[in-house]
Amino acid sequence: MESVGSFILYVIVSLAIIVFSVMAVTSRKILRAATYLLFTLFAAAVVYFMLDYQFLGAVQIAVYAGGILVLFVFAILLTSHPGNNSAVLGSKRRILGLIASLAMLFVSAAALLARASLFAAKPQMEEVNMQKIGEAMMGTGANQYLLPFEAVSILLLACIIGGIVVARKR
Repeated sequence: MESVGSFILYVIVSLAIIVFSVMAVTSRKILRAATYLLFTLFAAAVVYFMLDYQFLGAVQIAVYAGGILVLFVFAILLTSHPGNNSAVLGSKRRILGLIASLAMLFVSAAALLARASLFAAKPQMEEVNMQKIGEAMMGTGANQYLLPFEAVSILLLACIIGGIVVARKR
């Protein structure tokens, strides 16, 4: 009975991700779009918690829903008038875009079905403790991620400085 309940929860969370993602990219109010993105990120964290990846779920909430989205909202408030509607984008290539979207959906589904065996036994995974995760994230050796982590922090700092410079010119 537990699997039926988790399947229902998975379907609800998946639908929430799809609906809020579509609303985030189609909303004409930029702060409303950022709020829909926040809901999408929280729903993705729920998926991690359902898979018993508590650390990834907590990182999803703390880093993406907390940090990155606050940075987006900060940049929005500095560089634009958030109450205004964005202009309606018109394009004569909507049919081409729809065909390309459907083609990518077909290719993605074919790749997923070719690689995923739905009925195969899942391999046993070893328990990973927080010390191993910390060493992998903050180490400087092979397959460790301190350099990319620092590069992303410098990129985010440059974005903040750029937002301030743009806002000062106004």
